[in-house]
Amino acid sequence: MKKYILRRILIMIPTLIGVSILIFFLFAAMPGDYFDSFVRLNPSKLAELKALYGLDQPIIKRYFIWISGVFSGNLGFSLKYQESVTSLLNKYIWNSFIVAIVSVIISWTAALIIGVASAVKQNSWFDRITTVGVFVFMSFPSFFLGLLMIKFISVDLNILPIGGMINTGSTTTGFTYILEVGKHMILPVTLLTLLNLGSLTRYFRSGMIDVIKMDFIRTARAKGLKEKTVIFRHALRNAILPAITLLAFELPGLFSGAIITEQIFNWPGVGHIQLEAVSTRDYPVLMSFTLLLATLTILGNLLADVLYAYADPRIRLK
Repeated sequence: MKKYILRRILIMIPTLIGVSILIFFLFAAMPGDYFDSFVRLNPSKLAELKALYGLDQPIIKRYFIWISGVFSGNLGFSLKYQESVTSLLNKYIWNSFIVAIVSVIISWTAALIIGVASAVKQNSWFDRITTVGVFVFMSFPSFFLGLLMIKFISVDLNILPIGGMINTGSTTTGFTYILEVGKHMILPVTLLTLLNLGSLTRYFRSGMIDVIKMDFIRTARAKGLKEKTVIFRHALRNAILPAITLLAFELPGLFSGAIITEQIFNWPGVGHIQLEAVSTRDYPVLMSFTLLLATLTILGNLLADVLYAYADPRIRLK
């Protein structure tokens, strides 16, 4: 197992280099840059600014400057915010990561419980109600569902804050600060959980239904094993395999999907940074965030392969 993980990590390096080449040249091929939006600048001043930030260099040279900086921890310089991209992302990405990771834990746990219960009690009232509820939440656009939550929970009932990460003008510290942030997290985490719960629940349910019909499950029951042991020790370990595949896309999907959620709830994450970078053509920020999502996808694939081996003892990684 250790040799396999090490080999996969070594394979990740040329993969990331290839991804970085694709990302850089795709953004470089896009028309215009940050300074082209300043139409009032005279041509000489525009050329001077581009030369100052190295935008007049050949594209090959610009790539090697950027990728050498990436390997040394320097992701470039944000023209919009006038600070390094590393510093800029470090300010906001952890706010997005907190929401994303909490949502992943809650959605996977809830989907596992609901999916298994629906499969075991197939065609029961519980199964039908959860199926309807799942498809209802999957049908709602995220921005519409988020605005409904704000309207009824925050405005009408005044239970939770409308948005933001802390109260306006708050100076709380320590455990009080954690509680304040946690209270503001409830709505965005709930929205992301509801949006991801549907597909995960269907994966767990369909996987369990297929597995509990197999011969080895009937054999386990014939041996007199308890139903709980049959379901959770034998059936679940096989049914969870298709869902593990989704794990490779879960975190990057949450980071990209959280862009809309952060806008709805005014959460200070990387979402609004990305939208502003798109509107102003701040390509260093866009390239760095896209490379981060690609890295998370590759790491997710590695984690999924390792979990495959633990979930199914028949799989041997050599």
